[in-house]
Amino acid sequence: MPAQTVRDLSITATIQRGIVIAQIDGTIDSVSSDELLLKLRTAIANGHVRIVGDMSGVQHTSSVGLRALLGAVKAARRSGGDLRLARVPPSLEKVLEMSGFTTIFRLYDDVDSALASYDA
Repeated sequence: MPAQTVRDLSITATIQRGIVIAQIDGTIDSVSSDELLLKLRTAIANGHVRIVGDMSGVQHTSSVGLRALLGAVKAARRSGGDLRLARVPPSLEKVLEMSGFTTIFRLYDDVDSALASYDA
């Protein structure tokens, strides 16, 4: 899957062991969140319901960005899959904790751990 860039957001998706790894870089805000949600929902609609979001390159997310991630995880779970987040920067993890999203998302230190969690 080719990289897509919207303003200050780049999304590169690859497939490993049948799981989509979405490398997300930049800022997830009101301008870019729609593209992120569209990309993830398209993967889900195409049968790729197991997704790992590599968040290591995310510099900032707004509340609209959090809603986009929430929409994606709900869509994946409705389809029998999940969206798991890996390599979450400390600043983003703090936002996820303060908003209560750490009870919704499964967070992993690295992509390999997130991939392996689908086998457990």
